[in-house]
Amino acid sequence: MTLARSEYRTIVVGAGIVGLFTAYHLARAGAGPILVVDRGFLSNGGSGRNGGGVRQQWETRSTIRLAREAVADYRRFSSEFGYNIWFRQGGYLFLADSPTELARLARVHAVVRAEGLPSELLDADAVGARLDGLAPGAVLGGSYLRSDGTLYPFPAVWGVYEAARRLGVEVALGVDCRGVTVRDGRVAGVATSAGTVATGTLVNAAGGWSGDLSRSAGLDVPNVASRHEILATEPTKPFLDPMVVRASDGLYFSQTMRGELVGGLTVPHPPGTARGVPSSPRFLTAMAGALVGLWPRLGALGVLRAWTGFYDDTPDGLPIVGADPRLAGFVHANGFGGHGFMLAPAATRRVAAAVLGERVDLDPAEFSPGRFVGRTTPTTVERLQLG
Repeated sequence: MTLARSEYRTIVVGAGIVGLFTAYHLARAGAGPILVVDRGFLSNGGSGRNGGGVRQQWETRSTIRLAREAVADYRRFSSEFGYNIWFRQGGYLFLADSPTELARLARVHAVVRAEGLPSELLDADAVGARLDGLAPGAVLGGSYLRSDGTLYPFPAVWGVYEAARRLGVEVALGVDCRGVTVRDGRVAGVATSAGTVATGTLVNAAGGWSGDLSRSAGLDVPNVASRHEILATEPTKPFLDPMVVRASDGLYFSQTMRGELVGGLTVPHPPGTARGVPSSPRFLTAMAGALVGLWPRLGALGVLRAWTGFYDDTPDGLPIVGADPRLAGFVHANGFGGHGFMLAPAATRRVAAAVLGERVDLDPAEFSPGRFVGRTTPTTVERLQLG
């Protein structure tokens, strides 16, 4: 593939929802020329491998605020981008199966309510009224927020992709970023499989590979890629409105408009991207046991397909957003821990602002890449990293 230019004002690495939204915001600000490169096809990474959940229930106020803004963005997505993403606000129902988890959800509920969102704290009977047929004693209570919801990831990615291209963004799919050229302490270019390209600004939106990209530029970053698995069942008559999440083991599932159950479960894998994204029989066994143990009626469903993707994890569970203080021109849009789709519309506005040298209204102690420099203990931690 031949690129249109030999030099760009900004190069974004990663054509997932975070990279494309960043390019879109920059293009709307007239900050071209912009190039987005991605080694794969559209939706090949985490943006095409997630469960489509969008929630505002988090432990930290700053994440709640980003998520609330993102929900508003997704509500008007179809009118803005011309693609129906089937955003349904059926709510998120978090389940507690122990007193410890129930106390944790109570704390989350209090923070969410303090941010002005109508979270509900439910006892076991109230959960059972919403999810008829749960195994006796499987749930002690839960928390519910009706304005959370689910969407279809693929039309969202395509919508932002087409909008960015209409604004003049060049998107080069199948083009691998092979390294960053650094000169006099700042970004000078990017080596790609289509040749070396000059730029003064690079945005790292490479998802599970973002840590590798940062380290190729000489930056010591804490990002770790972790493999997570997900499946879809055969369709059945619609019976489930909310996304259901059990925080203790990472179980989550929702029902699509076609009737399939789509969900996952945390099964440990060695960190890093070297082993690729194969599905494992161990996951299928664990997921089936978790679903049937919680809701016996689901045992009759057959599994149609299973797949895997990478989370891009940080030590404090918060994304890395903004300019890196150690390398001029290197801007982070990564570390979302599997929740880039949830936060993308709002978080990427701040990424674009950082590229443009504008003020970013995020606490640097929570989001800045500089928060890890010389620090061993995070000041704020977001542990609700699932579903």
